[in-house]
Amino acid sequence: MAHPPTLGVVGTLVWDRIHRRDGRDVPVEEWGGIAYALSALRSALPDEWRILPMLKIGRDLSEQALRFLRGIPGMDLSAVQVVPEPNNRVELHYQTEEKRVERLVGGVPPWSWPELAPALDLCDALYVNFISGFEMELATAQAVRTGFTGPTYADLHSLFLGVGRQGTRVPQELPHWGQWLRCFDGVQMNEDEFELLGRAWGDPWQLAADSVGPELRLIAVTLGARGAAYVVASDFHPDPHSWRRGPGEVALAGSARSGRVTSVGLARSGDPTGCGDVWGATLFSRLLLGDELEAAMGEANRLAARNVEHRGATGLYRHLAGRLSRVEE
Repeated sequence: MAHPPTLGVVGTLVWDRIHRRDGRDVPVEEWGGIAYALSALRSALPDEWRILPMLKIGRDLSEQALRFLRGIPGMDLSAVQVVPEPNNRVELHYQTEEKRVERLVGGVPPWSWPELAPALDLCDALYVNFISGFEMELATAQAVRTGFTGPTYADLHSLFLGVGRQGTRVPQELPHWGQWLRCFDGVQMNEDEFELLGRAWGDPWQLAADSVGPELRLIAVTLGARGAAYVVASDFHPDPHSWRRGPGEVALAGSARSGRVTSVGLARSGDPTGCGDVWGATLFSRLLLGDELEAAMGEANRLAARNVEHRGATGLYRHLAGRLSRVEE
């Protein structure tokens, strides 16, 4: 390759205000959203990998946001755009360690295919995280599918969240779910989102088995402290660069395969914010580096659990890499 191996990242940098995190009465304000995935990617990928965030940042918080991004090594910020709209801000109210209520204020506009295409020309693989759910519209995702030839992995998270009164995020079934699933080689969702996906079908596991094939290769479902599960096509290979088929290639017939990788070790308490983001970023990184699927999922489980011990995203990449001797306050 003429350039260092490059992973493109589409997501949203969010200013979080978090209530009742790990039992605290005083709310905490800090960077979140794609910050957790970027930290995990930096921790998981070798230094020679370039990480190319494709982010739109509101002008009101642009100086602080760029300062934060520059603090994570190996970020190529050439595809970051400052836009006039107010940056995404989210109020998070934790009810339990895994259940929370979100309220969205502000919001940057979605990406279009003409905006993304020049940056994608520099990328060998693409990680998409629907932090807001408005990172791109379906037509843009379909254009990415046809216009980008490298492997793609997407955390569909906030596609399952509508916006209710006063910006409260409301769980919803995913409109045009079949089309969305075919836009990416691998997709991720949590257990609640998986149930929403399969509500109209009746059995989400049967839906998943029927959905994987020559286009969608992998569905990963995070299960919180219980680990994660997967459904893959019958001829699935863990190397993401094998996921896209060339012209004339035909998928092998056969049943889908599924499995589960449990978390190892004691349950940890602390800050659960961003665990799913750390999990997916780690999984895709480890697959790109040659791990078998269940080994990559085991490492994703380990680092998602480690994320709980660290409050916020500042310095998180060092913590995930084991470079901190204490939890940062």
